Amino acid sequence: MTTPTSSPPDIAARCREAVAAAEGLKASRLRVLELSEISSLADYFLVCSGNSARQVQAIADAVVERLRGERIRPHHVEGHQAGRWVLLDFGDFVVHVFDEETRSFYALEKLWADAPDVTDEFTQ
Repeated sequence: MTTPTSSPPDIAARCREAVAAAEGLKASRLRVLELSEISSLADYFLVCSGNSARQVQAIADAVVERLRGERIRPHHVEGHQAGRWVLLDFGDFVVHVFDEETRSFYALEKLWADAPDVTDEFTQ
């Protein structure tokens, strides 16, 4: 008999930890989109911004460090060196940390407009 690796509450708790880490580094325009009903890609997208490449990298690093304390590591990381759009794929949720120009260009919130915005459930 196999057991699931995580249940939905565990996923939400992990995403809350990522949100707290991003908030701790003063991420701006933080949004959490729930994708579970519209995509098999992930249950949540955390989208936030930093004011510079250094802040984008620092926010991403803070998320990774916070979750590492919970023994959770990203499956994949992209864009860290450039610091314009860092993608942290944790499997059940994906963290996108953008600089403002790149975030405006890609407009993920518009691309995933069908996804409910559940930010208020995740922020303090």
